[in-house]
Amino acid sequence: MAPQIKYTKLFIDNKWVDAVSGKTFDTYNPHDGSVIAQVAEGDEADINLAVAAAKRAFHRNSPWRLLDAAQRRTLLSKFADLVERDAGYLSELESYNNGMVLSNSRHLMGMAIETIRYLASLADKIQGDTVPISGDLFSYTLKQPVGVCGLILPWNVPMLMYINKVITALAAGCTVVVKPAEQTPLTALALTALLQEAGVPAGVVNVVNGFGVGAGTTLTHHPDVAKISFTGSLEVGKLIQQAAGVNNLKRVTLELGGKSPLIIMDDADLNLALNFAAQGVFFHQGQICVAASRLFVQSGIYDKFVQGAVELAKKRVVGDPTNPKTEQGPQIDGEMMNKVLGYIEKGKKEGAKLLIGGKQIGSSGFYVEPTVFADVTDDMTIAKEEIFGPVQSIIKFDTLEEVLDRANTTNYGLSAGIFTTNINNALQFSKHVEAGTVWVNTYLASGPQAPFGGFKDSGLGRENGPNCVDAYLEVKTVTISLPKKF
Repeated sequence: MAPQIKYTKLFIDNKWVDAVSGKTFDTYNPHDGSVIAQVAEGDEADINLAVAAAKRAFHRNSPWRLLDAAQRRTLLSKFADLVERDAGYLSELESYNNGMVLSNSRHLMGMAIETIRYLASLADKIQGDTVPISGDLFSYTLKQPVGVCGLILPWNVPMLMYINKVITALAAGCTVVVKPAEQTPLTALALTALLQEAGVPAGVVNVVNGFGVGAGTTLTHHPDVAKISFTGSLEVGKLIQQAAGVNNLKRVTLELGGKSPLIIMDDADLNLALNFAAQGVFFHQGQICVAASRLFVQSGIYDKFVQGAVELAKKRVVGDPTNPKTEQGPQIDGEMMNKVLGYIEKGKKEGAKLLIGGKQIGSSGFYVEPTVFADVTDDMTIAKEEIFGPVQSIIKFDTLEEVLDRANTTNYGLSAGIFTTNINNALQFSKHVEAGTVWVNTYLASGPQAPFGGFKDSGLGRENGPNCVDAYLEVKTVTISLPKKF
């Protein structure tokens, strides 16, 4: 049974409103391509209204700014309670609009609740310093919220990304305008309703559904927006960074994907490595930025590993995301499905050996078979570009020194992993690989306590971790002249 669709409008200044233009757009169920609902389509006029509301809410005498840090923590903790109350509904809604396997959505829901509680706890941990400067002077620093923040969400894990961005900004004391991905607006709207229920004052959180051209470009260029946080493609991230310097100098946090290397050494626990390697690239249909999409296997176990990888792909259950037995659901839409299939064709044409999969499943929905390529070389397109689909590319290597250089030969640097029983291999790889997250004998393990972000073109800044609120703060130095005599 499909979850009830409760919210489809824009949320501006604590009111659910239609777009100024009156326009709507369709949002779809990736399982069968059916239309779920018509959602209000915001554009420049709506973004302007939302930013104005957020700016008013950031005024020094507003109800939001008059809350002390402990009160912000309490309010955000109440939001966590409400999300936990509605966790079943939110998980189903995410799966319905996004195609995520429901069991995975429920797992991420638990992570989302933990993340809210962790980020809420940071609200009253924001502290300045005393500064020992010379002379009869007393100097100290204040950390204060940067202002109105534009938060642009991806479609692959929209609920978790909403929480990462919105709750961090609110913990810091900022106000926000959120633009969900046009493919997946529904959980952002549902979460916003819970923030309203938790008691967030008017104008603090605003949500404008819409497209990159119109809503997105207006938000990134708006002179009253002090910061942009974006998760998505490298191409769009570069445009956002350029836009951030047009009308003012915005602070920018960018998470822009990856082409992550996973190294399997000869001495690895083979069964452990096989299972994590499969999960690392097939989880959520490969639609994760940290997907282990460059799988380097040492020559001594290469043939045995390839055989095991094919057997795991054969057993993978693909189908309806709501079926408890399903392990892999559909791609987000037809465009992404065709993009993945196009990469598979390039792999075949460039000489990679297709061992299993490679085709669309059925004609309803956007399903791609779990696909395994062997004999992949570093110069092939499937070894260089982010596919964002269930495509495992297996590459042979001989030595750790050699594979380190090969792993780093990419403009991305989001994550990496290694499976080995040799501690020196693990430490050397972790030290020298150019990636923001490194996993050893595991993959995809995470928590809100750990900073997340990338090197090189994988982005700027970090989300999560104890210092994540710093990206939403300004540091002010105050120096006071002291009397020379008591």
